[in-house]
Amino acid sequence: MNSLGFGYLSFDDHHFKEDLQLKDAVTMIRCLQSSACSVGLSFGVKLTNTLPVNNPENIMSGEEMYMSGRPLFALTAKTAKVLAKELGGKINISWSGGADYTNILDLYNAGIWPVTMASTLLKPGGYNRFKQIAESFDRIENQIPDGVSAELLDRLILKTERDAWYKKTIKQSEVFLKKGNLPLLDCFTAPCSEGCPIGQDVPGYISFVGEHKYSEALELILDKNPLPFITGTICTHRCMTCCTRNHYEESLRIRDIKLKAAEEGYKAIINKIRPPKIMNRAKAAVIGGGPAGLAAAYFLQRYGIRTTLFEKSEKLGGIVEHIIPDFRISSDAIENDIKIISKMGAEFILNSEVKSVKELTDKGFDYVIIAVGAWKHISLDIKTERAMHALDFLSTYKKDPQELNLGKNVAVIGGGNTAMDAARAAKRIKGVENVSIVYRRTEEYMPAQEEELLLAKDDGVIFRELLAPISQEAGQLWCRVMTLGERDESGRRLPVPTEERISVPADSIIIAAGESIDPDYFTVNSITVDEKGRARTDTKTYETNIKGVFVAGDANRGPGTVVEAIADARVIADEIASREYLKIENEKNQTNRDIDQARSKKGKILFYESLQEEHKRCLDCVTVCENCVDVCPNRANISLFIEGASSPQIVHIDDLCNECGNCTTFCPWSGEPYKDKFTYFSKEEDFTDSNNSGFTELEEGTFKIRHNGRIYITSTDSPEAELPEEIMHLIKAFMANIPIYGRN
Repeated sequence: MNSLGFGYLSFDDHHFKEDLQLKDAVTMIRCLQSSACSVGLSFGVKLTNTLPVNNPENIMSGEEMYMSGRPLFALTAKTAKVLAKELGGKINISWSGGADYTNILDLYNAGIWPVTMASTLLKPGGYNRFKQIAESFDRIENQIPDGVSAELLDRLILKTERDAWYKKTIKQSEVFLKKGNLPLLDCFTAPCSEGCPIGQDVPGYISFVGEHKYSEALELILDKNPLPFITGTICTHRCMTCCTRNHYEESLRIRDIKLKAAEEGYKAIINKIRPPKIMNRAKAAVIGGGPAGLAAAYFLQRYGIRTTLFEKSEKLGGIVEHIIPDFRISSDAIENDIKIISKMGAEFILNSEVKSVKELTDKGFDYVIIAVGAWKHISLDIKTERAMHALDFLSTYKKDPQELNLGKNVAVIGGGNTAMDAARAAKRIKGVENVSIVYRRTEEYMPAQEEELLLAKDDGVIFRELLAPISQEAGQLWCRVMTLGERDESGRRLPVPTEERISVPADSIIIAAGESIDPDYFTVNSITVDEKGRARTDTKTYETNIKGVFVAGDANRGPGTVVEAIADARVIADEIASREYLKIENEKNQTNRDIDQARSKKGKILFYESLQEEHKRCLDCVTVCENCVDVCPNRANISLFIEGASSPQIVHIDDLCNECGNCTTFCPWSGEPYKDKFTYFSKEEDFTDSNNSGFTELEEGTFKIRHNGRIYITSTDSPEAELPEEIMHLIKAFMANIPIYGRN
């Protein structure tokens, strides 16, 4: 359990002590096999029941919850092997414990049948998953295995120990829920686009790349994202975290697809980019040439607002250019994005540090956008002999690694992405043999993305968890051993100090405890700041207390991501454009409306090796979602086409629902389909007992309807005028299909 990442599940041995013991079980099975054989029957065993585990976080009601799926599969496989070995393979085993498309054929070949599946069918795709499962058996002869092979079970156990499919991710995936009430109608949404801070049309450009229309894909990306090479390489890809495909096997490689579009479409697009023919009278100044500043310049120029960008260093790109190591992103990729901004007509003034906002307004700039980035170190109160801050170290590493002499052992204090970059860079310094990440919590609670953690591990970085540094002396970093306590407001468990101390070899220390904004920049410019030293801005426009002066990116929200910086820049550009009475164009959208094609993908669990084939895995959620239909074990949510609608609609059937809540678990909205979707009640008393919007039939053609809290009694022939037309269309469509679902 620990090796698979499920060590957090806890259970004592009372269930095992109270249950049937192996020695007695083998004797009993042999006896029952003999008795069955004497009357012309056979006897076998079923493995296994769900395993009761403790419920310390109150995930479910009661003191226990039940383990199933992948962790149960590994335990069941080992149990089956024990029995098969004890009985010489002469045993019939029926399986129930995490079986799915990836292993059912292995189970059958090992002699195990029948196989029951549940967990896989309660995820998006639902019963449609049976299609590919059935197809996997087309390749074998229709023949029932005789006995169980302990050798093949051994191979299966080895597979569970090595295959990433059975391992839990280090960090819990972020669950994106679209804000707002779940709509009664037209609820389909693409979680990838909704989870993206800039709302990119992800399904659209995936579709274009699948058709090899790279320039069209890049044009669609550039509509909202002027940094396709940077985001295609190092974006934190919330889109992938939110991808519905995670419930099948793994997310689409959305970031890689974006980079593919950028690389293949760049030459065709770069010479087509130009500023508007008619420029506005207004002028804008951008302070800072990082992602936020570059994006602001792009959007403002696109609206026809003359923009000048001031950068204090000799190169544009901010932290991406000066700090992030070249083994993560190349200078060519950064330069390509800068060329895109340049082609839009922005003026760049390098080696020019702007200290006074007033000087810019006095020079005739109508608007000023401050995008200075988070460059101030957060220090630790520990005694050190040889220490560097992570940004200083990474800056030197990028300019000239030969200048660095770190010794044999390096300790990096911190657990964010910057700490991972520093650790990986340190491993590449001549003379360095060991690099350790020292963090006061466990890996699960490190701020760094899991992807960055795994890359650091691949580079040989040592992770030393639950250690709080105290001091460095004589080549050793002394640390206090910590333990995890209760959860804080962020949901992370608090590190609690113990009395134990240990040392970590460390000739040099790199401090990666985080960065912050320098509040002095704001205060000397009469901009009010909050308790964290960040500028106080309007929550919708990011304007400061000085009219026409805005703050974007890290300067606005603290250390953030590239795509968040782009989002800030777009908000500010839109606000300035509206003040200048400029037309804000609706975003381009390339939505696939082939509903049958979208539905056909729901039963497929496909692992494609080629990026060219990734588009085949996209579920086209924006075309048709129907997760609540797929995952309902009782088929209490159904999908119907109604007159005048381009997408099918969801109706909930009250009689079939046992309120298990599975539809809520997988709905991309922060809603509950079994409560929020239009509901059919077969009996008037059930309608009365519920608060759901819905309907019941009083007599043929006459209905009692609840909509927006009001109750109507009306007929389909002469419907109530205040009821939306689509509600009556939905009722008509349902009644036309009611023989399928039962009546009264």
